[in-house]
Amino acid sequence: MQLTRKLLCILCLMPYYAFAKCGSVNYSWGADSLATMHDYVVTMMLYVLYICYAFASVFAVVSALQIYIKMNTGEDGITKSITTLVGACLFIIGASIVFPAFFGYRI
Repeated sequence: MQLTRKLLCILCLMPYYAFAKCGSVNYSWGADSLATMHDYVVTMMLYVLYICYAFASVFAVVSALQIYIKMNTGEDGITKSITTLVGACLFIIGASIVFPAFFGYRI
């Protein structure tokens, strides 16, 4: 019984020993792929930043028009709208300059 278990274990583990690699492994292909992926992500990050600038400028113009209309009609909440617009502008500046610099990217 004991001998049968040992033989069964050896027979089951034989393929693992046969497929094991010996010696050093060449990682140069993986490093090249990683460098290519990094370049692609940084390029896409730049394009996403430009798209964010475009959307932010459209939203800032719309928000400024809403504030202007509120001022002319005498509605309440003008200060809140102005504060929201200034906060959004500060966030866009922070997200586009400070965050990439924090992670070591210079755009």
